Amino acid sequence: MRIVYIGCVLSSEHFLKAIYHYTNAKIVGIVTKTQSDFNTDHVSLALFAEQQNIDWLDYKDQENLLNWIHEKRPDVIYCFGWSHLLPREIYSIAKVGAIGYHPALLPQNRGRHPIIWALALGLKETGSTFFYLAEDADSGDILNQIVVEITENDDANSLYQKLLEIGEKQVIQMTNDLMSNRIIPISQDNNKANYWRKRSKKDGEIDWRMGSNTIIQLIKALTKPYVGAHFVYQNQEYKVWAAKEVQLGGQEYKNVEPGKVLKVNSDSFTVKTGDGVIEILNSDSHIIPKTGEYL
Repeated sequence: MRIVYIGCVLSSEHFLKAIYHYTNAKIVGIVTKTQSDFNTDHVSLALFAEQQNIDWLDYKDQENLLNWIHEKRPDVIYCFGWSHLLPREIYSIAKVGAIGYHPALLPQNRGRHPIIWALALGLKETGSTFFYLAEDADSGDILNQIVVEITENDDANSLYQKLLEIGEKQVIQMTNDLMSNRIIPISQDNNKANYWRKRSKKDGEIDWRMGSNTIIQLIKALTKPYVGAHFVYQNQEYKVWAAKEVQLGGQEYKNVEPGKVLKVNSDSFTVKTGDGVIEILNSDSHIIPKTGEYL
């Protein structure tokens, strides 16, 4: 089976290497981006392509991509970790079609930033789903799907790693099943679908009037490899990478306003929230606020 592979993020690299090393499929071309202005987990696949002597294309535009894929005569196109919707003219080139990946339990939670939204909303599970590309984003028939638990200890990094490990096994199985004609596609129920919107910078700003758990979920959702939740102090923006809820033994802070700094340590500080207290454990603040100040 001849594969044209498209991708430019960390999951793209992991799934590509899994296919190359653990299946008999032939990767006849790789499309990637050597630079990206908006993928915080960007990985160029160019080095791998050159090491394995695989022809590759640095993506510039759809027309160039269309002509290049035509020349490769693929049986299937894999498009994992790509920020552009492929037009039907491209994925109809391949005999089998084009296959995408979405880290959510399709048909639920189609759309943008699925790892971030799942954590920010406090979901208890998500999914790892491979599916046929269709005209509407994330709407094609499902080829392989696994439910993934989200634990209280998970953040963006740990959930991403969990999805990588599961996805590697899935893509190997799916590729082998495609070559053996063992896959039975499952249609998505559009009545159960919803679409997550693109997040804005405002979505990542900590409002200390939020509840403690909501703030902590936001910090977990945006921690590395993503951009980080942030707050504004003395007209400057500071990133927060980790925090924990402080359990109160009494009612000593019931009359304290949200955003007040209650305690400052050498490497952390404690802040009143809308319904409790949290300790900021890791931030890039070069100015440690003083006890009694407001954020």
